Amino acid sequence: MAEQRAGTARATNTGPGRVLVAVYAVFAVSAGARSGVQIATRFADAPAAYLLSALAAAIYLLATLALARSARGLALICCTVELAGVLAVGTASVAVPEAFPDATVWSGYGIGYGFFPLVLPVLGLLWLWRTRP
Repeated sequence: MAEQRAGTARATNTGPGRVLVAVYAVFAVSAGARSGVQIATRFADAPAAYLLSALAAAIYLLATLALARSARGLALICCTVELAGVLAVGTASVAVPEAFPDATVWSGYGIGYGFFPLVLPVLGLLWLWRTRP
């Protein structure tokens, strides 16, 4: 607490931040593996969905690295883009399901992943706010 009183930020990779970094890493691997297999084997079936999943994986990876290294600016951008993506793709996939012939990580607000894709950026943003200077 003394470091926060002095106006310095707490590291984002300590305490609960370690769990957040680990969850982001799991999602980076999970979304990356899923999209990699889909792109390699069935790309023509739903190219937009598979590329969106690859984009999600890239954002999860960047967020993992940013949170692990306490790169607050990059982490803030990643969590914000991720939240915007899951809200936009989630809404589009519910409103126009025929536009998504196969699910993405963010389809239905992340229903295929237990809604973690929706909750994770919110937790990331809350953690960044909690550890701010």
